[in-house]
Amino acid sequence: MCYSAQIKADYQRFVRMFGATMDIHEFTRLFFERAEGISKAKIPKAMEAAFASPQNNTEREIETLIARFNAEQATKLEQELFKQRKRLADAERTLLTKTTKAATESKRISTDKIDATMRRLADLERTELKARDSRIFPGSYAPLLVMEDGKRIVKPMRYQCRIAGKPASYDVKYPGTYNARRDNLTGFWKPCFGYTHGVMLVDVFYENVSKAKFEGTLSETHDRDENIVLEFRPSSGELMHVACLWSRWSAHGEPDLLSFAAITDEPPTEVAAAGHDRCIIPIKPENIDAWLNPDPKNLQAMYAILDDRDRPYYEHRLAA
Repeated sequence: MCYSAQIKADYQRFVRMFGATMDIHEFTRLFFERAEGISKAKIPKAMEAAFASPQNNTEREIETLIARFNAEQATKLEQELFKQRKRLADAERTLLTKTTKAATESKRISTDKIDATMRRLADLERTELKARDSRIFPGSYAPLLVMEDGKRIVKPMRYQCRIAGKPASYDVKYPGTYNARRDNLTGFWKPCFGYTHGVMLVDVFYENVSKAKFEGTLSETHDRDENIVLEFRPSSGELMHVACLWSRWSAHGEPDLLSFAAITDEPPTEVAAAGHDRCIIPIKPENIDAWLNPDPKNLQAMYAILDDRDRPYYEHRLAA
């Protein structure tokens, strides 16, 4: 399963590479709903940075919504910082006269929370992007290339698919729906496969793997379920066009949700040797239009595209 990936978050990359058009309405709605507290959308910093130099009034509106949300977040973090500093001072004052377990623990917890809050504030205020600013996890938003009325369109979608018609509780009941297994495309994913296909641009993907499998040692020599995170990257440095499925979920009294899942399959030899049993499917650039224009009456053509995939050699290392 692709539990995390480093994506191309700048929608302009899709415009340059594919001649795509941004669905400005969906981008505006996403940032508006987050700023208004209607949604708790997790949006990568790199995706926000794409609007740092607005070119028109709508993009300026998005820039304003981002700034408003970030200012509110900064205020909340500063309030938390004040709260934890007071807690730390109270604990240290107590420890001056008497060493107690409660005061010692309070000092430890408040110190950790102060450090974490300071890091979050620094990240919020930082303008220079880092690689981690493009990394998504289940629940994060990312730009997805889709086809509408014969045109390539870029839409912001959540990386964890909630299929139209399913209850919102499916997010909890099926937490793994950020990936769509190839062997279940005509099962659980039947409402999407052959109907709503997308492509995500990915540089790197990350996987949780068993430490025992990675080291080739017995599981008895490790703590139970001890995992490590590996980073997988094509040795050629090429960009991966990852095959995805998506859905628009609607319910009375709820904002629409656009969400997607990356299709996964059996891993290539080098990924399996590193200890993981699934892998995303990068499709060939020449097959993108056919993938984005599926015919539900000809699913074999879609399976053929998945089989005729790009097959880079994946180098791996421990994730930082």
